Amino acid sequence: MTGAALARDRFEVFGTTGILVITDPRSAGQARAIADRELAAVDLACSRFRPDSELSRLNASAGKAMRVSKLFAELIAAALRAAKLTSGAVDPTCGRAITGLGYDRDFAELRAEGEIPPRLTGSVSPVPGWHSVHLDQAGRRARLDRGAQLDLGATAKAWAADKCAEQIAAKLDCGVLVSLGGDIAVAGPAPADGWPVRVTDDHAAPPEAPGQTVTISAGGLATSSTTVRTWSVGGRQVHHIIDPATGEPARSCWRTVSVAAGSCVDANTASTAAIVRSAAAAGWLSDLGLPARLVMHDGTVEITAGWPADGGPGEAA
Repeated sequence: MTGAALARDRFEVFGTTGILVITDPRSAGQARAIADRELAAVDLACSRFRPDSELSRLNASAGKAMRVSKLFAELIAAALRAAKLTSGAVDPTCGRAITGLGYDRDFAELRAEGEIPPRLTGSVSPVPGWHSVHLDQAGRRARLDRGAQLDLGATAKAWAADKCAEQIAAKLDCGVLVSLGGDIAVAGPAPADGWPVRVTDDHAAPPEAPGQTVTISAGGLATSSTTVRTWSVGGRQVHHIIDPATGEPARSCWRTVSVAAGSCVDANTASTAAIVRSAAAAGWLSDLGLPARLVMHDGTVEITAGWPADGGPGEAA
């Protein structure tokens, strides 16, 4: 993602790394300002770690209907759409499950703490389910029942990447790539050879890390992994992708799944669902026609729907 015609900016956001690349270096400052504004609004709407966020207030509303902003309603709608499209494999009501594993603060703080004591309350159980989220998007009201607690982590970051890319391309009339923790959205005219993206277990890994370089020219690409956001609870290693059927970290045959789709939020929905679906994921992705790269724990790679083979035309020299 380098070259004379590109401007690149790197920044911290949502407890991860953001990357912004545009094809018009003269507009770099304006592009960053647009991104900062959009990302700040998303954070205020749906951060689990801010007591003043709309999500925190909805989670604390004890089943009462709450007036929500247009933005928060859109974010909830995106999460419910993901749940419907994946038959509940990606479910926004995993908030209590992920908090019960100790992930109730910024991830850097969680990792710094080291060993987390095991959960002290209740037994592990399936999440309440996305049907317990009631949204009147037109009237901008939301309500949770059955003790549901929202966590929009599976969709909000990817949705924000899409929104930033769309807004920057439209307002500045240039090509743009936005990566938020490896959730990538592109919009506007792409460079002549497309946008090269290094696909690895960890988006922050150096270029020489095991992986593959592919190019995209539209839509989005997302990677979900059980190897990066991990921590120890009561002596066992856990990760952040919850299986709604158990309320526990998903036990998957895949350590990492990357998917390309028409938008970043659709790509991330599919990659997260693939981790949860485990062995059934490759067939499911193939049936949907979604190009994907699935990596097993021993490093074996399986691809679907036209994703380039490792070492093929999509691989870096």
